Amino acid sequence: MRNDNLKSYLNLHLIVFIWGFTAILGALITIDAENLVWYRMLLAGIFLGGFIVFKKQSFKVPVKEFFKLIFVGLLIALHWIFFFKAIHISNVSITLSIFSLGAFFASLLEPIFYGRKILWYEVFFGLIIIGGLALILNVEIKYLNGVYFALASIILGVLFTLMNGKLIADHEPSVITFYEFAAGVFFISVYFLFQGKFNADFFSMSLNNWVLLLVLASVCTAYAFTASVKVMQRLTPYTVMLTTNLEPVYGIVLAYFILGGKEKMSTEFYIGAVIIVITVILNGVFKHYQNKKKV
Repeated sequence: MRNDNLKSYLNLHLIVFIWGFTAILGALITIDAENLVWYRMLLAGIFLGGFIVFKKQSFKVPVKEFFKLIFVGLLIALHWIFFFKAIHISNVSITLSIFSLGAFFASLLEPIFYGRKILWYEVFFGLIIIGGLALILNVEIKYLNGVYFALASIILGVLFTLMNGKLIADHEPSVITFYEFAAGVFFISVYFLFQGKFNADFFSMSLNNWVLLLVLASVCTAYAFTASVKVMQRLTPYTVMLTTNLEPVYGIVLAYFILGGKEKMSTEFYIGAVIIVITVILNGVFKHYQNKKKV
């Protein structure tokens, strides 16, 4: 049992590392953010569909839940479009540092979804995070447009995560995600049809882009999702949350060494990013001890 938990913990770090690498792939793939998300959701949906068939799971979901999945699929599509757009017009480091605000936005939105009161320490830590963000923006003002897209992306990310939290409680995660990806592909396809984007140039990409897209859709999307669900069955939510907070750290470090160039930020940026990450981790630690007191 102890070895199983250690294996799950190491797997979780691998998954978080993969999530951090997603931003690197987004920067390396040289197509529009909308095109990138369409291909990602289409290919990942195909991989997940194959996984569901292999596991002999049922594709059936109630009609009421189906329409919820369609809406969440739209949120996921917009979330990823804004995410990759932020990377393309700023860089990986800026985008992932903004993504650290996810815990703060969740602390404000979660009470609305689950009917609990706002916790004072979450708001307090959130204000410190905003201070770290202000330090970043003060010295990296040239990336302001990227910050706007990243903020929109993380807010949408928190919204669909909270909605999925309720949906996953009653249905197989892989089946839910399959329909959400299919809905995302549908909405983007309708938009592309009106824009006249489905032409020969749309499907003509370099071999490098195809390879990176396949890695993004299979390893970073379909595999990482199913593996994260399995890991969460063995580890405590506290452990999962703290480890997941390392995603921006992995991503920023990877970007520095792999991409170089515009990923090399000012000292003040790294100070602000460290403040944000440490505060998010402290929030998790504080919440853990608060919960232990209640037991």
